[in-house]
Amino acid sequence: MFVPGLCSELLLCVGLASVLGQDSGDMPFNETLDSAGSVSLRWGFDSKQETITFQLACKTSGWVGFGLSPSGKMDGADIVLGGVNPNGTTYFTDRHAVGAQLPLVDSSQDYTLLSMKEDSTGTTMKFSRKVQTCDKDDMEISTSAIKLIYAYGADDNIVYHNNARGTKSVNLLKSTQRSTPSQDTVGQLEMTVKSFAVPERDTYYHCRIIKSPDLPGKRHVYRIEPKIQSGNVDLVHHILVYACPATVSVELEGECYSGESMYMFSSCQQVVIGWAVGGQDVWMPPNAGISIGTSDDPVFYRLEMHYSNSKLSKGLVDSSGLVFHYTSELRANDVGMLETGLIVDPSYVIPPNAKVFKTYGLCNTSTFSQLFSGDPPVLNVFASLLHTHLAGRGLRVGHYRNGEQIGFLGKNENYDFNLQETEFLGSLAQVKAGDEILVECTYNTESRQTVTQGGLGTTNEMCLAFLLYYPRTELASCWSLPEPRAMSTSLGVKGTSELVVLMNSFVWNDTAVDNFESTVRGLPQLTAVSMSNGTYIVDLGFIQEFKSSPVTACPIRPLSGGGRSCASVTAGLGLCIALLTSLTRAI
Repeated sequence: MFVPGLCSELLLCVGLASVLGQDSGDMPFNETLDSAGSVSLRWGFDSKQETITFQLACKTSGWVGFGLSPSGKMDGADIVLGGVNPNGTTYFTDRHAVGAQLPLVDSSQDYTLLSMKEDSTGTTMKFSRKVQTCDKDDMEISTSAIKLIYAYGADDNIVYHNNARGTKSVNLLKSTQRSTPSQDTVGQLEMTVKSFAVPERDTYYHCRIIKSPDLPGKRHVYRIEPKIQSGNVDLVHHILVYACPATVSVELEGECYSGESMYMFSSCQQVVIGWAVGGQDVWMPPNAGISIGTSDDPVFYRLEMHYSNSKLSKGLVDSSGLVFHYTSELRANDVGMLETGLIVDPSYVIPPNAKVFKTYGLCNTSTFSQLFSGDPPVLNVFASLLHTHLAGRGLRVGHYRNGEQIGFLGKNENYDFNLQETEFLGSLAQVKAGDEILVECTYNTESRQTVTQGGLGTTNEMCLAFLLYYPRTELASCWSLPEPRAMSTSLGVKGTSELVVLMNSFVWNDTAVDNFESTVRGLPQLTAVSMSNGTYIVDLGFIQEFKSSPVTACPIRPLSGGGRSCASVTAGLGLCIALLTSLTRAI
């Protein structure tokens, strides 16, 4: 039973009964954790018992380990280790990692082994735990993406795993079920470069305009697979595919943002899909797909490859890109993607020596009505890809209506540049005309001695959220930048160059950083909404207050008697677990 009034109408209740409808033991979600396909994970929820059940399958006859990590590394991780001894007996322990040593056994064993099997295919370990154990040595399973780690050994002697390990960022409570079409209905469209000689430059953006194939009718892309050339994992930073307007009619290749071809490339403005370093396959929900093959779909696409050749290596050749898996089994909705956040521009600056510095990008949808002839669209947002560069430490995407924050459209407060995944919301968030979307990025520049500017380079910064939604519209971007003239006036400078020189001369302590952040945040924001045909609307807006992130209260355990009483609820938005005789959570 849910406590009424605690859960936002737009987001998923972590009780999950109304959304997932799963019985105990059902594990509808799955992820392959490594690129070789040797380690896979299935999981599911029991809404009555508030438990989450995992099944880890690993191609080994030795020990296996699985954990939840704050950083993607072992230190500080919540870990279970298990396996099958040569004599057929099993072992399984709940542990936590402290430094570079064998994880320590928890004083409270909060994971329950359900089954352990070893056969010719490997070892399969099935286990469960409470979503919130309230054990200091366990990590809470929250509604944000969490970094999963795994490791395994060749035998049952638990020693250092060497390279038999890995990590992947997954939102366990907001995953989506996958629908695989019949094999006789599927095809593939490759959006890749072909043996491209990567320049000896720290940052290089390469573009290729690709003609879509002639198809006998409409198809839906249900899965997007990154195809990263072996050995180039550290070279390919991000990949974007843009839809080109009808004015683009030839295939073309070259540098994206300079040279004779840049104007042709820049006319392809509407992002179709994005991928960033550490990302895996992106699966569309069962009721939606990216439309191709109709007269309303693009004929040409722009593939954008961001290469980060920080070592200035010579002779690098790349054939990476994305593979679109499509089907003739059509879904109910066409998927679109909207780019939100801060306009990428050198005039947005981040001071050095900052432990915490926040920037904000505003999308004001009230101008949508000026861009559409009929009623402005309602965007059913189901996932987001959050993106900053090396200084980024966290991102949040707030959703506002009538001046009040009503939820989040994405959130990752332990952002890892090397693990950038598409995050599913778990249920639809309807963005209506007049709503505002506020992208907050948190940076740390303690290791930097000079100002960091917004820009394309990996050592520059971005603050972006790509929102996946349906039904598709012609919207391309909705973002903002502190109004340049107001910025110059408030800081007493004549332009960006003078501002950078002035800021580099400052001694930046915590107070100076906070004052600068407050000043920039209070400025009018120059907002811009653009369409796929290049039409755009410019307006002004202001940054609203951002509500605190979810806070979970552990249940108060009674001194005597059975069961647990509910703790007091922390007010907020989003998700809640509020079952009788159980822990209560509100976001």
